Amino acid sequence: MNAAIDSGGESTLAGSPPGSAPIAERTGPADAFGSDGPSGAAAAPEAEDAPAPVIVQRYGFLQAFQSLLNVIVVALFIITFTVQPFRIPSASMEPTLLIGDFMLVDKQVGPETPPRIFAPASAIHRGDLIIFHYPVDSSLHLVKRVIGLPGDRLHLRDGHVYINGNVLPEPYAVYRPSPPDSYRDDFPRLVSADPGVDSRWWIEMHRLVSQGELTVPQDNYFVLGDNRNNSEDSRYWGFVPGDAIVGKPFLVYFSLNDSRSAAGRTSAAAMAGSGPARTNSLANFARWDRAMHIVR
Repeated sequence: MNAAIDSGGESTLAGSPPGSAPIAERTGPADAFGSDGPSGAAAAPEAEDAPAPVIVQRYGFLQAFQSLLNVIVVALFIITFTVQPFRIPSASMEPTLLIGDFMLVDKQVGPETPPRIFAPASAIHRGDLIIFHYPVDSSLHLVKRVIGLPGDRLHLRDGHVYINGNVLPEPYAVYRPSPPDSYRDDFPRLVSADPGVDSRWWIEMHRLVSQGELTVPQDNYFVLGDNRNNSEDSRYWGFVPGDAIVGKPFLVYFSLNDSRSAAGRTSAAAMAGSGPARTNSLANFARWDRAMHIVR
């Protein structure tokens, strides 16, 4: 209790009449005094504010369905206009692409026709890998390498490609041991055809061959597999029209081991064997070193 002290020793407030009862000096705020007034008893402190309740937002079926629908729309947009996943089912492009490779394909390629969502479509060059609708059965997709461009004159001698009279360097091509095949290795050969040659192509090829060279028509492409002795390609069913091209593969994002693939035989044999090799069978079901592999 604070009080003013006068020289006479009485505890009074300044300005109070002599003999009056001492009154507490109100040095604090008025609400520091209790309801009993000058007794000076402090009032009970007010209760602290309670913490704000935590609001848990619950998503109902409608919100979940809307989120799923958004994901589907984005996925369809990407698949329709930008990239699309494919899996390699055959060995015709080994060792560039292996059976069991899962790859992404850039669909912004080919003729610059609308709709173009992002950058202009990239042109197709000799040596590019392309995904296209199989000319014999458009429901199937194939992947091959572009060898002949529109207007090129080409032929094969002993399996090697000549473009406009010059041999084409092909570091990507492999020639695995196989029985001799004059139609496959010395193309175009008009004397006799392989049993697997499409009849319509056999007739068209006679019209396009001049002096032992095949001329590629406008807006068409001649394609071959990198596994040159084990590939059914333009030698057997003809050209790939420009409007049949789906895109260019650019990334192997995952690869499953496959016993049919030359690169996967060792791991596949280990999985079927016994001893220490079987211990690693779980790790060997995929080719982890090919994940995120850039396709060239």
